[in-house]
Order: sequence, then C-alpha cells, then structure tokens
Amino acid sequence: MLAVKDLKVSFPGPQGPVNIVRRLSYQIPRGETLGIVGESGCGKTMTSLALLGLVAGGGKVEGTIDFGNRDLAKFDQRQWQTVRGREIAMIFQEPMTAMNPVMSVGRQIAEVLVKHEKIGKAAAHGRAIDLLAQVGIPSPARRAEDYPHQLSGGMRQRAMIAMALACRPKLLIADEPTTALDVTIQAQILDLMLTLQEDAQMSIQFISHNLAVVSEVAHAIMVMYAGKAVEYAPADELFDNPLHPYTQGLIQTLPDPDKRVERLYVIPGRVTTDIAAGCRFARRCPFADDVCRAVEPELLEVSPGHQVACHKVNP
Repeated sequence: MLAVKDLKVSFPGPQGPVNIVRRLSYQIPRGETLGIVGESGCGKTMTSLALLGLVAGGGKVEGTIDFGNRDLAKFDQRQWQTVRGREIAMIFQEPMTAMNPVMSVGRQIAEVLVKHEKIGKAAAHGRAIDLLAQVGIPSPARRAEDYPHQLSGGMRQRAMIAMALACRPKLLIADEPTTALDVTIQAQILDLMLTLQEDAQMSIQFISHNLAVVSEVAHAIMVMYAGKAVEYAPADELFDNPLHPYTQGLIQTLPDPDKRVERLYVIPGRVTTDIAAGCRFARRCPFADDVCRAVEPELLEVSPGHQVACHKVNP
C-alpha cells in the first residue's frame, strides 16, 4: 500500500538546513499496521505530515512516497485535495488545534463526506451522527451540534477519529490516537480501527508512546531515534528479541506489575540532532565506544525481517 524510500524532511536554519527526518525507508502492506515508536522529537509526527503534504514553515521534503503507484512527494496542492481525507486520513495528536473552532463537530465530519463521497448535506449529517455513535460519544445527535470547545478532551479525540474514518481511507495515519482516552474507550476505538481495517483492508501507520498498545495492534514496529529508523522488525520479534540499545531502553521503561520498584527506569539524557558524526544515540548509550561516536551505523538486516542500526549487533 505504501512504500517510503529515502524520505528526508529539512528546515532552513541559521547555519544551513536542519534535518528532522533523515533517509527514512519503510513499507506498509495492504491491510497491515506499522507501529512507529520513539520519544518526542524523534521525527514520528513529521514523517506523517510529509505523507500528507502538510510540512509547513519552509520545510523541504525529499525522497519517494509511493502510494498506489503514485509518488506523493511530487504532488501539488490540487492533487493533494483529491487524496487527503478520502484515500489517506490522519488522526492528529491534538484535536483542539486540528479542528475548526467555529464549525460544529457534526458539520466538520459531514463536510468530508460531502466533498469526497458527493452526497447531500442531510445524508452526510446523518452519517456524521452514526460515526459519532460508533466512536462511543453519548447522545451523538446532540453532540453533533456542539463546537469543539464544548466537548471534553476525550470526546474531541473521538470526534477527530470519526472524521478520519468517515470515508474509510486506504491508509490511516494515527498519531497518538488514544492518548486522551480512558482504557475502556481506548479499547473500543482500537477495536473499531481493527474492524475497519479487516473490512476494508485498510493500512494503518500507528504512532504511539504506549508500547503496550502498539504491541497489540501492530504487525511490524519501527523504532525511530533522531529522525532515523534504528530498528525495524515484526512486532513479536521486536519484543522477544530487541537488539538496539535504544529499543531495549524503551522496553525497560514499561512498568512490570509483578515487580515493585522504588523508581521506574528512565533512559538518561534527551533526544538531540546536533551531532556531526557517529551514532545519534551514542551520548546516551551504555555500550558506546569510539567507533560509535565516529561512524554512523547503517540499518542492516540481521535476521529475516529484522533490521538494526548498531555497531554492536553483527548482521
């Protein structure tokens, strides 16, 4: 369904271009889910915005984004308008800023249906109410008349999900789709996404900090750090045999209900891109040596379907 090759996203800086996403390549087969994990600042959201032509602020997108035998990286705004919302949809991380504050929630959802499915406003409004009901919003007919600020954070998130799923897109980009939801609604939303995926063979790019959620929904997982993929593997393989020190650290941060500890594990340091050479994770890695700090590792296959970018892992 989607094949990204050598994707690069950069922004102008005082000392030259600043690379936010650096030579990123991955694929998502039809009907499957790719989980993308990593800390804030790793480039996960920027990668998704590049897939929708929404990189702003003078950002430059390079590389190939093959979607249905079309290179989205070469699209102009007119071409994007035929794809966004209909073939590719996104659940944005912050619905309060992603939704129009002066349009009712129902009208915003109906607008997607009117534009892309060419149905009347009355029919589209009815479909919008049905979608709000599907994502677990009580009294959907009444809530459809509300404006975004009149809904709770969790309700806004569910309304955003309803809007993204309205046209049953071929590719759904879900950026932290369940962050503001309690566990019951979270499970309901994930079940709805997986049901639509099965019915329509929809592919999903699922971004989350919650490794437990990703492990439940993803067929494969890509771990990003400082704009690059450092590990890529089938979901079960990644959790059973994490090879990159960063992946190991992320999994170690998960709380274990069977173990009582005074403090949860935290990876020391923070994500940074201001490194001239070597592995971007070297400053935070307990195994880093002079080679790691001097030579940037390539993403290499160490076993079928399992790729790692680390000098300490032999292919």
